[in-house]
Amino acid sequence: MAPTRIRSSATWARQTQSVLLAALLASAQTGFFGVAATTLTSQAPSDSLSTLSSASLNLTDVSSVAPLPSVTSTLSASGSLTSTESASVPSESTVPSGSFSTSSFTLSASGSSVTLSSTGVSVPLSSTFSLNATSTVTINASTTSFTPGSTASGTGPGGINVQPSPDPAEQHPFTPFPSSTQGPSGSVFPATDPLSPPPVSSDPQTIPDFNSAWATAWSKAEALIGNFSIEQKVNFSTGVGWENGRCVGNTPPVPAEGSGVWKGLCLEDSPLGVRDTDFATVFPAGINAASTWQRSLIRQRGVAMGQEHKGKGVHVALGPMMNLGRIAQGGRNWEGFGADPFLSGEAAYETILGMQSSGIQACAKHFINNEQEHERTMESSNVADRAEHELYAHPFLRSVMAGVASVMCSYNQINETYACENDRTLNQILKGEFGFRGYIMSDWSAQHSTLSAVYGLDMTMPGDVTFDSGTSYFGGNLTAFVNNGSIAEARLDDMATRIAAAWYFIHQDDPSYPSVNFNAFNPIDPATNERVDVQDDHYQIVRQIGAASSVLLKNQNGTLPLNKPRSLVLIGSDAGPQPGGPNEFTDNGGNAGILAMGWGSGTANFTYLVSPLDAIQFRARQDRTTVNWLLDDFDTATAGNVAIQADVALVFVNSDSGEEYINVDGNDGDRNNLTAWHGGDALIAAVAAQNPNTVVVVHSVGPLILEPWIEHPNVSAVVWAGLGGTETGNALVDVLYGDVNPSGRLPYTIAKNTSDYPAQPVPGGGGNTILQIPYTENLLIDYRHFDALGIDPRFEFGFGLSYTTFAYSSLSVQEVSGSASPTLVANWKKGDPSPNGDGSSAALWLHEPAFEVTFNVQNTGDVAGVEIPQLYVNHPASAGEPPSILRGFTDINLQPGETQAVTLSLSRYDLSVWDVVTQSWRRPVGTIKFFVGASSRDVRLKGSFPN
Repeated sequence: MAPTRIRSSATWARQTQSVLLAALLASAQTGFFGVAATTLTSQAPSDSLSTLSSASLNLTDVSSVAPLPSVTSTLSASGSLTSTESASVPSESTVPSGSFSTSSFTLSASGSSVTLSSTGVSVPLSSTFSLNATSTVTINASTTSFTPGSTASGTGPGGINVQPSPDPAEQHPFTPFPSSTQGPSGSVFPATDPLSPPPVSSDPQTIPDFNSAWATAWSKAEALIGNFSIEQKVNFSTGVGWENGRCVGNTPPVPAEGSGVWKGLCLEDSPLGVRDTDFATVFPAGINAASTWQRSLIRQRGVAMGQEHKGKGVHVALGPMMNLGRIAQGGRNWEGFGADPFLSGEAAYETILGMQSSGIQACAKHFINNEQEHERTMESSNVADRAEHELYAHPFLRSVMAGVASVMCSYNQINETYACENDRTLNQILKGEFGFRGYIMSDWSAQHSTLSAVYGLDMTMPGDVTFDSGTSYFGGNLTAFVNNGSIAEARLDDMATRIAAAWYFIHQDDPSYPSVNFNAFNPIDPATNERVDVQDDHYQIVRQIGAASSVLLKNQNGTLPLNKPRSLVLIGSDAGPQPGGPNEFTDNGGNAGILAMGWGSGTANFTYLVSPLDAIQFRARQDRTTVNWLLDDFDTATAGNVAIQADVALVFVNSDSGEEYINVDGNDGDRNNLTAWHGGDALIAAVAAQNPNTVVVVHSVGPLILEPWIEHPNVSAVVWAGLGGTETGNALVDVLYGDVNPSGRLPYTIAKNTSDYPAQPVPGGGGNTILQIPYTENLLIDYRHFDALGIDPRFEFGFGLSYTTFAYSSLSVQEVSGSASPTLVANWKKGDPSPNGDGSSAALWLHEPAFEVTFNVQNTGDVAGVEIPQLYVNHPASAGEPPSILRGFTDINLQPGETQAVTLSLSRYDLSVWDVVTQSWRRPVGTIKFFVGASSRDVRLKGSFPN
């Protein structure tokens, strides 16, 4: 999403090798919602914009143009080039073969024709046309990317299918997506209002049916926009521009004077709290929510975040984030839910149900394949269709099934087409296969053309092409395209209806809905920031998740839990507060103390932050423990000297990452390496050399290579605490002292070597280059890769220790009957293609419970604890799947000696694979096996599903 100030705001200008002629000619007085005063007039006799033979081009009103960065293109021309009142273009009126240049741009001329082609900019279909300051005219310039169509017409890098550029001179008819014909079906598929979702369950068997709620919302939305003009409907889709409202994203009221019921929308970050304001909670990051593996806690977090956003008057909370962490170094991995699509999908599902039950629109992001920060606006993620469906799209499918109101498309290209104008992903998959009824917004300045509306984009954010440009691809441009027939008015109606329907769907038309009461851009302004306190008692769920997400990686000789130690020493800057306070760095773009979240737009301001030093001193006062500390990471000699004096030495290390617009210690978003920051490895070694009870606490955005010290005999315990939010220190103390038995499980693999991971960040790019990122690992990301290649990890996906032990027994599996057509079920069992088309991937027959796996779990230890049983499917080799894939998990709280029966339900979808030929989900032919265990490699019980 949007930074406070985006570093790469000019990257739009280099997306192709086009001449930015129109931008050079734009008038400084261009209206944001209007059409630019500058005109480029064609004297050609034809209305076609394709070829102007022997034409005269008049460049008018260029005197007010501010110089832009130098750009170069080739002009093949006969005839003349003339200028009027020119300050930027030389006075020569005829351009012979040769070249001339100005401070703004360079032109070379030769040949016998002038060809103008558009990349989807504002060029109405007439021989005299207007361009606003964002329009791009290409003069005989080749491009490095393709723009989508419904049918592939070429082959790009790695054999991927690509599509031709759209032609604004053509009409683009629109056929509305059909609404779902699925009706409610008993307790499995009950009619559901988003404010009253099904209760959270450790084994969800209820699929909420939001179709009736969506239908009602759509009817209200259609009635609302029915009498609006084209310009008014355009305003539903066009943000007001960067810093032109009180939220990070804003849409205007319609009518503009605010007399109607539509007052516009406030869109605000972030996935862990309300950004850019005060008196709000910083919740544990998404990666910590996933580390709990507990649906109830994830749902509660969503509820509380939704309440706080609504309390601030926000309409759309820009989260959750659900990119998969394809690369371990990915800068924004911590915002999401880990490296497995099933775990990420369940976390997204519960988060959205929780948020929207509080009356806030959730926004699933970033759709799709935004898996590295480096060159994120200038890279093409080249992904096979099967991997796209089975891995990266799955969390978004679960989001649609949760009734998500909005989806944010990402910065990157997908198979050589930008995500925000990608027909394949936006129209065919999201709105088609998934049956998404809400709206798609752009990430901030991620739109690249007006014709993106044809390919599925419904709203542009923040509204201007680049921050503060005062120009938009929508606004006046979209109005012009609709007026001249290039974009069907029916499509504009669809865009406005989707946006209004989401508002009605969440019941935000209620007159009691709070007004915006903060100012994201000027939080200290008393006139626009009412300082509304929305924190309530949410510190409790923050602390609970912080403890439940802590993963115990090592615990020798019962080092933990601590039992009133006589003396402790805390070593490392991560143990204490930042010298400049918890909000010392804008968007948390710095690392000088306890790490409780990463950096970037996915952050929020701390009202307070409890450090480990604060919390341990409070506990030490109760236990009469002597506490010492050293917060210098690099004074290893002193660290060893103070460590030798303590009964237990706690060493704190961290590793940070974030969004690419901020550089922290040489890291542009993505991490440069997977080692502990601030010399953490050396600090641990120095302490462990002197103290036999060295406990390492890690606050990290993602995996680290632990090999330099993990097997040191004096490193007796390791706690992986992640990013715990405001209550980080208190949550850690709960685990260290045994008030909470650790139950967190890793949501990714910790490798022994960086090279063991299946994919690495792709460097390079820059200039006009579209960086190619081939997803050659296909289905083998994270643990799937380690399993397939027989690589031993240091700690596998799903791993986590406890202060107690658990035993598994009495496995059984049975098929369960449902509402699905017997013919559909019989065909699926034979491995036949399933029905495809609109809504097919979300069909009830595919997702209803079809199998139940039951087993017993017993607590065989001395203390109460929570176990996280996990179910992994093993497809026959002919399916071409990884050896094991997560398809179920639950949590069970057991007293010492207690045994409980556990049931995990699986659907036909859970046992299906994506068939790229038939474009449908199919059951692989053969026996499908599974195992139940405590991690992806800790197998306790084995079975197979009935054929």
